[in-house]
Amino acid sequence: MVFRTLREFGRLMGAPIQRWASQRYSSLRTSTWSERRKYVSVVLLHSFNWGCAIHLVSQYIGRPSFMYGPSMLPTLGGEGEIVIEDRLSYWLNPQLSRGELAILQSPRAPGGIICKRIIGLPGDIVCVDPTGRYAPSTEHVIVPNGHVWIAGDNADNSIDSRTYGPVSMSLIQGRLRARIWPLTKATIFRNPTTFLDAD
Repeated sequence: MVFRTLREFGRLMGAPIQRWASQRYSSLRTSTWSERRKYVSVVLLHSFNWGCAIHLVSQYIGRPSFMYGPSMLPTLGGEGEIVIEDRLSYWLNPQLSRGELAILQSPRAPGGIICKRIIGLPGDIVCVDPTGRYAPSTEHVIVPNGHVWIAGDNADNSIDSRTYGPVSMSLIQGRLRARIWPLTKATIFRNPTTFLDAD
C-alpha cells in the first residue's frame, strides 16, 4: 500500500520536476560564466546551510532512527522499526529515572548507538544479574557517582551492564520518546516502572 502510494506520488511529481529541471538546464546553457558561477555558489551555500541545520537538529533536538537487534524485545521489535530520539529534553533536564529508555553511545563499540533501560542510578544498590547467567544472582554492586546501570528488556539476548558494568552518564545522548513505524505499533514510550522508596 505504501509503495503503491509512493510510486503514484513519484509519477505525479515526476513531470513537474522534470519540466523545472529542463528549464533550469536550458537557462544555464544560455547564461554567461559569471551567472553560472553565481548560481552554483548559491546552490552550494543553500546546501551547506541545510546540512548544518540538519546536523544541529539531529544532534541537539532529536531525530528518527532505525532500530534493530533483539536486546529490547518485546518493547521494541527485532528490526524494521523507526523510533524518535529525544535529545532536547535530556539536554534541558538531564535527570534520569529508573525504568526510562535511554539512547547512549555503546561502551563496547565507539561510534555505535544503543538503546537500553535505566535500572540503577548513582548510589543505587543493584543486582548484577538476576538471571544468574553472568554472575550469581546474589551478587550486588553500588552504582558509582556519574554512572548508571543499564539493561536490555530481553535479558537472554542483551549485552548490557551485566557484561561491562556501570556506564558513564557522559555516554547518554537522550531518551527514546516514540515509535512511529510500523504505524500499527506506533506508541509514545512512558516509564512503566514503579518502585518503593525506602527511607
